[in-house]
Amino acid sequence: MKSADIGELADFVSGAARAVRVEDRELVVVRIDDDLYVLDDRCSHEAFWLSDGDVDVENREIECARHGAMFSLESGEPLCLPATSPVARYDVALRDGRVEVTW
Repeated sequence: MKSADIGELADFVSGAARAVRVEDRELVVVRIDDDLYVLDDRCSHEAFWLSDGDVDVENREIECARHGAMFSLESGEPLCLPATSPVARYDVALRDGRVEVTW
C-alpha cells in the first residue's frame, strides 16, 4: 500500500469538497467537523468531477453536479440513480495535524 500527505487539516473547510491530485489519482476530500472522507473524484455514472458537487453534511453524502447522483462519503456507494456503481473510497488518517491518504 502507498500513502501520501495531502495537507494540513486546516487546509480543508468543513462541509466543502476539495479536489486533490496524488500521483496519478484525482481525489475528492471532504471534511465534516473532525471527520475526513476521501473518494475518487469521478462520478461512476459519467466521469464528472464530484468535487464540483454539493456536500450533504447531515447525511454525509456528496452529489454529482451533472445528473444529481448521490454517493455515501463513508462507503462510496451510490445512493440514487443514475449512478449504479460505487466510487472508490480511501483510508484517511490525521497525523500531527496533517492529513494522510492511503491506497
